[in-house]
Amino acid sequence: MKTFFVLLASIALIGQTHAEGIKKTELKKADLTGKNMDIIVSVLEVPPGESLARHIHPGEEVVYVLEGATLELPDGKQIPFPTGAAIINARDVPHAGVKVVGDKTLKMLNVHIVDKGKPMTEFVK
Repeated sequence: MKTFFVLLASIALIGQTHAEGIKKTELKKADLTGKNMDIIVSVLEVPPGESLARHIHPGEEVVYVLEGATLELPDGKQIPFPTGAAIINARDVPHAGVKVVGDKTLKMLNVHIVDKGKPMTEFVK
């Protein structure tokens, strides 16, 4: 179960896209009161066959799965990422590195609270 939670905590992506088929719709962006931070609300859609590259964010990310899908890990193992799952990715902690497989598009609501003026996503190995 711990492995499953860690995996769930590692799949969200917002900012730059990894492939042409991935669609991000930014819903709202605003300054946070009293801090040099932005809050950004987006919907990320990842169709089957597309991969989310391993990356970090300059702040926290909250993810809620609107429409679940099956993910393939780098070792080839497939796991469900179900509708209704919620995760939090901490600042500068690498996550993702998975591929959406099967016939369902993964659709997530993402909320980022990030440093103002920094790139939303930095790709890592």
